Amino acid sequence: MKLTAKQQKFVTAYVELGNATQAALEAGYSKKTAYQSGAENLRKPQIKLAVDELMKKLEDDKIMKADEAMKLLTRIARGEEKETVVVSGPDYFDTVKKEANIRTRIGAIKEILKRYPTAEADPLFEAQVRKAKIEADLLERQAKLILHPEEVGDQDDDGFIDAIDHNLANVWEGEDKQDAADDQSSAEANGDV
Repeated sequence: MKLTAKQQKFVTAYVELGNATQAALEAGYSKKTAYQSGAENLRKPQIKLAVDELMKKLEDDKIMKADEAMKLLTRIARGEEKETVVVSGPDYFDTVKKEANIRTRIGAIKEILKRYPTAEADPLFEAQVRKAKIEADLLERQAKLILHPEEVGDQDDDGFIDAIDHNLANVWEGEDKQDAADDQSSAEANGDV
């Protein structure tokens, strides 16, 4: 149900003043009925909803969004944002607008780069991306083995399953021991021992 013009004025006044009687007077209700009308209005679901929505909107408007912060940092980094500085001498003082100093501008640039890491700016970033891709491949393979083992078939077990189960060191250590045992057997068979 849509609010009347008077109800909308009440909502706006109530959010601003925080007093239902005063809001009713501001909205144009009579002095005699302002107290009762204000209380009744606050019990009406559509008015209560309108008050809540307006309060939320006002709160949301008070909080800087990420894009606003990035725009401000960019303006500071470019020297476009001016700050007011008080200049004084023995007989005078004045305020002037000046762009941010180089330290502040560099700080703004660093804050921007924290949010947009690149391989050139951060060598660790490339390593993190490689690690994430490998982990994704491992999880995909593990899920395939669990959900669709028939697709994997009777492929040779190259130790991949054990590696997924966090036994990576044991897998290759076991292969080294097996290789050494095979070498020993071959040497004995050839009479090299």
